[in-house]
Amino acid sequence: MPRLVDRDERRALIVDAYLRIVSRSGVAAATSRALAAEAGISTGALWHYFDGYGDVVRAAFQRVYTQTNERIAAAGVGRRGLAALDAMAFDILPHDPATRDEAVVVVSFWGLLPAHGEFREQARTVEADWGRQVSTHLREAIDDRELVPSTPVPVLTDALLAVYEALQLREVQGSPTARPERQRALLDHLIAPWRAS
Repeated sequence: MPRLVDRDERRALIVDAYLRIVSRSGVAAATSRALAAEAGISTGALWHYFDGYGDVVRAAFQRVYTQTNERIAAAGVGRRGLAALDAMAFDILPHDPATRDEAVVVVSFWGLLPAHGEFREQARTVEADWGRQVSTHLREAIDDRELVPSTPVPVLTDALLAVYEALQLREVQGSPTARPERQRALLDHLIAPWRAS
């Protein structure tokens, strides 16, 4: 009797294949044919599990988001304020092969947003979730007197989120501003005016 294929398991296998191709050869190499070959299935079988190529990218983006959140949660244990904020930034920003590959997936997902309005809700969910976390850490830093009471938490939260996104794009562009030491300098510059003396 043939083995029944678990739909979620097969979707995960296809997303894994997509991430391996992107890691090895970049997004342009992750064609439907290459994806099917990497996953060990026929090209037609891909579309039994996904509604199209964009849906694969969307699932890969969700995987990256979930992995990043798991790292953020683990790194945040026992930390608060600026230490927690630093740990969060480290786990979002590209600084090693895994997070650089993740940046490619994230930027590829953003590229689909104009043609796939339904993906915008997923992007807004990430922004809202990370925005809450950043705001919490900034308020903790004010409570702990790391930052001055007049720190503009909403504006600074927006600025930090914008920089996190920009640095992922800069990584994909190959810009020197994506180097970890320049990332750190930029984030420090944003926080510096509000540090308590």
